[in-house]
Amino acid sequence: MSLVKFRKSPLENLFTPDFLDFNVNNLLNDRFWLKKMNEPALNIKETKDHFEIELAAPGYNKKDFEVTIDDGCLNISAKKEETKEEKDENYTRKEFSASSFERSLQLPDSIADEKIKAKYDNGILKFSLAKKEEAKKQKPKVIEIS
Repeated sequence: MSLVKFRKSPLENLFTPDFLDFNVNNLLNDRFWLKKMNEPALNIKETKDHFEIELAAPGYNKKDFEVTIDDGCLNISAKKEETKEEKDENYTRKEFSASSFERSLQLPDSIADEKIKAKYDNGILKFSLAKKEEAKKQKPKVIEIS
């Protein structure tokens, strides 16, 4: 048996305590970091008449999602559980997996809640949020500089 010298991570030299307030070695143990890794990516685009939201959620089915509006907040959650069982003469193998996420977005007052549409296609959950008529007609306010 021989002893091998412990090597530091090459990234450790890039992230000094003066620069960032976390330890690189404990990066994956940080609960905030893990929560952010589990949140699906989100794109929001505004047009004259509506907002478009795209949420990346591959591997889910339409029935796995729950979308609600509560107190001006769009709540999106999904949960998926799978169980696989393999039986043979000499053994039984059973595996399961579970994945879930939640995202909440505060909606602007200009959204017509009753006109929100959602569609799930090819791993992307798409929303179309129509603006209220009075929000469409507003012109930008010009502020004069003195």
